[in-house]
Amino acid sequence: MASNEHAGEKPIDLVIVGQGYVGLPLAQAAVAKGLTVVGLDRSQRVVDALNGGSSHIDDIDDHALAAMLGQGYTASTDPSVQARAKAVVICVPTPLSEAGGPDLGAVTAAARSVGDHLMPGTLVVLESTTYPGTTEEVVAPILEKNGLKAGEDFHLAFSPERVDPGNPVYGIVNTPKVVGGLTPACTAAAAGLYGRFVDTVVEARGTREAEMAKLLENTYRHVNIALVNEMAVFCRELGVDLWDAIGLAKTKPFGYQAFYPGPGVGGHCIPIDPNYLSYKVRTLGYPFRFVELAQEINNRMPEYVVGRAMSRLNENGLALSRARVLLLGVTYKPDIADQRESPAEPVAKKLIDAGAEVAYHDPHVTSWTVAGHEVERVGDLGDAKADLVVLLTDHGEYTAAAMPSGVAVLDTRGALRGAEGVETL
Repeated sequence: MASNEHAGEKPIDLVIVGQGYVGLPLAQAAVAKGLTVVGLDRSQRVVDALNGGSSHIDDIDDHALAAMLGQGYTASTDPSVQARAKAVVICVPTPLSEAGGPDLGAVTAAARSVGDHLMPGTLVVLESTTYPGTTEEVVAPILEKNGLKAGEDFHLAFSPERVDPGNPVYGIVNTPKVVGGLTPACTAAAAGLYGRFVDTVVEARGTREAEMAKLLENTYRHVNIALVNEMAVFCRELGVDLWDAIGLAKTKPFGYQAFYPGPGVGGHCIPIDPNYLSYKVRTLGYPFRFVELAQEINNRMPEYVVGRAMSRLNENGLALSRARVLLLGVTYKPDIADQRESPAEPVAKKLIDAGAEVAYHDPHVTSWTVAGHEVERVGDLGDAKADLVVLLTDHGEYTAAAMPSGVAVLDTRGALRGAEGVETL
């Protein structure tokens, strides 16, 4: 097979397509182990910021980025760098289309770009979450348009990303890395790449099993969150403290894992990934009833939160249309700035549509727009004026002592249970 050396330029160990919440931490882990890494991104603004030492994601601050740059990391918008790559890893978004099905536009665009510069012997890995069969049925044919054959002239594999933004314990290096290749040789090549900077590599039977593993992980969480969300609705009617019940259940050392209710499901995975599996199952003529029911339950939680807010205001003789509601936390999880698919947005929209005056407080978000409406930001929580506070994301700053004095609180996360004036979901 021919060398990856292109026009006399030095080969690159790894080109990572997409420098977001998945691609940038991957680059950090690889460059720290001595690999030459180029982060390829379509956004000139992102690339300029990264090369200038300014990070745009929570898990890599500017100090960590400076270390990466010192270790040889560079960002680029030039797709021709792929021609010098020993390995190319695709880490681009896979959102849902308007119809609710998979939108593989970014994946196919990235695959075309890789294919345009693909050299014999290169390893290509897809990390973007998708339905089983995508690597083999969608990506491989695009890459093969230049005449090279996947599994023969170049290696092709799938490796699901397992990035958990803000997790202080598990990152790229110490989270086991699943790899599944088109052929056993492809699997071995992918395992060899990741084994250079990840502690544990787990080999799958093939690409489809690796693709399914990711969807199984997130469907499991999606369904169990829906279970406790539905329980939250009727436990209130039964007079049961669900958080206490969950705390009791998780004392069992086997056969149970704790999940907690909330105002909805956010993030880059759980609201989206199970729908990819549901889509694939529907192409076979079957409904995936567990996923569809979980989606229905989790999607109605913002409306339930607004209903609870209305009831809480009514208890004090106030109509929602004449009330000022302060939302605490608009990110999808605590102590980070990531707002992807945050349930705070549908909650705010429903409140605004009902005529409420809405403001927000979030130490990680300096401005917030909902449906084209810029929401007022409250700087000092202790002096905030509101008829009702709704805690949506349990940032560490949100303690009972930090709440505005004399204001009723609806706590959707169970973070302030037992405090005076606080009702839980």
